[in-house]
Formats: sequence, structure tokens, C-alpha cells
Amino acid sequence: MAERTESSISIDAVPAAVMAVIADFDSYPQWTGAVKETQVRSAAAEGRAEEVWFNLDAGAIKDQYTLAYSWTGDKEVRWSLIEAEQILKAMDGAYLLTDNGDGSTTVTYQLAVDVKIPMLGMIKRKAEKVIIDTALKELKKRVEA
Repeated sequence: MAERTESSISIDAVPAAVMAVIADFDSYPQWTGAVKETQVRSAAAEGRAEEVWFNLDAGAIKDQYTLAYSWTGDKEVRWSLIEAEQILKAMDGAYLLTDNGDGSTTVTYQLAVDVKIPMLGMIKRKAEKVIIDTALKELKKRVEA
């Protein structure tokens, strides 16, 4: 699963404000279209989640899965799949935040997904691109609201 897809967006907020929204898993069902339910299973001493369970319904892709998270301040968060019930076989991703120095932040989303059903690489990359672009637009809308 070496190939990954990535995209970036500029958000009119400082990195700490963007990361606060990313780290608030309890509110994901309110602002993401595909995440229907979340549950933080464990958190680190500073309060950020280490393991989060998700109930995803993205039309053709429906699954319940748990991700492990690692945080680097307000600069980046990385995750990887611990377990999934249905379709996902592997998932590695990251949000990388760059302070633009003008009160805005460039957010880069990297994602590599592998599924249990056979899928052409080209189709998988296109699906990842749709997931990333949708997530970045939803994040921007939530942070700037």
C-alpha cells in the first residue's frame, strides 16, 4: 500500500483552530457527510485521542473501523487502521498543517486505503481523491463557520 493520494486546501484560521476541529471526534457526525457515529476508545495524557472507532456510511462504502492516532502538536496528525469489520483492509493517513503566517493554514491530507474486494489501482486512487477533497471542503467549512 505504498501509493497514496494527497491534496491541500487553505483555511482561514490558525493551525491550532484547525487542529482543534480535527481532534474533536465527537462532533464529526455533525459536519462530515459520511461519518455517522464516533467513539473515542482511548486518549493520551494531553487529552487527544489515541484510538477512535468510526461508523462510516459513504454510499457504496459502509464499514465500522478503529484507527490509531499519533499527534505532533498542531503541525500534524497521522492515523492507521487497527481493525475493520467489512470492507477496509488498510488505511494510513495524515493531516499536515502549515502556518501561512497570515492567520491562515494550508492543510494537506494524505491517504492510502486498501480494501478487501479487488479494485483497480486507478479506481482506488480516484476514490481516495474524492474522499480527500470532500473531507478538506467539509473541514474548511466547519473551521471557518
